[in-house]
Amino acid sequence: MSDLDLAALEAWLAHKLPDESGLSVERISGGQSNPTWFVTFGTVRLVLRKKPPGPILKGAHAVEREFRVLKALEATDVPVPKALWLEEADSHLGTPFYLMERLEGRVFSDCTLPSLTPEERRDIYLEMARTLARLHAVRPEAVGLQDFGRPGNYFERQIGRWSKQYQESTSPRIAALDELIAWLPSHMPPDDGAVSIAHGDFRLGNLMFHPSEPRVIAVLDWELSTLGHPLADLGFAVMPWHTSPDEYGGILGTEWAAAGIPSRDDFVAEYYAHARPTAPLTPFHVAFALFRFAVIFVGIADRARAGNAASEEAGSLAPLAERFAVRALEATRAAI
Repeated sequence: MSDLDLAALEAWLAHKLPDESGLSVERISGGQSNPTWFVTFGTVRLVLRKKPPGPILKGAHAVEREFRVLKALEATDVPVPKALWLEEADSHLGTPFYLMERLEGRVFSDCTLPSLTPEERRDIYLEMARTLARLHAVRPEAVGLQDFGRPGNYFERQIGRWSKQYQESTSPRIAALDELIAWLPSHMPPDDGAVSIAHGDFRLGNLMFHPSEPRVIAVLDWELSTLGHPLADLGFAVMPWHTSPDEYGGILGTEWAAAGIPSRDDFVAEYYAHARPTAPLTPFHVAFALFRFAVIFVGIADRARAGNAASEEAGSLAPLAERFAVRALEATRAAI
């Protein structure tokens, strides 16, 4: 906990909760972005997320944006934890942070869902598809997020942004990623004007489910959220079918169908059955999702070398940048 000043946090919380006292914290394992802790202050149970220490890329680790989108979605049918307080000053804990309510539920990092029954596995995946559809049905202007990003030309801007992040990285060059950066712009579908609140990293591991029901009670980790194209999120959501278990917990190469997990087509069909009218998912969207994850892993490798990664596992995840770039190229060649 070297990057969390407990005395400063206790003093800050005392101003917010003057009737409570007694602080305990627990670092949450997992996650490669903003360091996160369970915080108990007296009888109040919270979650704290803050920007990591050290130099970071411009626009990265935007806890302020996370807080804003959580507040905006509170009154919708998109399940989110209640965001409580945002502290934008560096003077308290060294970097900006916010606190939200702590919910009790299940988070599945292994997309094969080994602890569940076949019926439960199917229900979990289809609930994930429906939750994404509900998010994309929310109109940004209806919840005060009309200026949360620039509408239009989403994929063009995102390819440019993430390509630049890769080019500015200190990591060794990756041939598959270089090839992908050349392929994506020339295969980008025409902009159809579709705009939604895009989560940016919508996957099973960022959902909290009810303790015993196949129901999402919270969509987590909104760091990459913006106004974007709904098919970007859908491309992220189908990554388990394109990656293996040792590639951040995918299902490729496992007996997933026999285990009750729906096919990618069934998952996508469930999304479209509940979504606003949306163009078809194409290999481009899947490749784009894998490309962005590859660049994210490049950033994790950079932070691991600099010694300020949010997870102790960061160093071991660095090789996944090349693996995801290869998977993206496979998606471009597949008849899916």
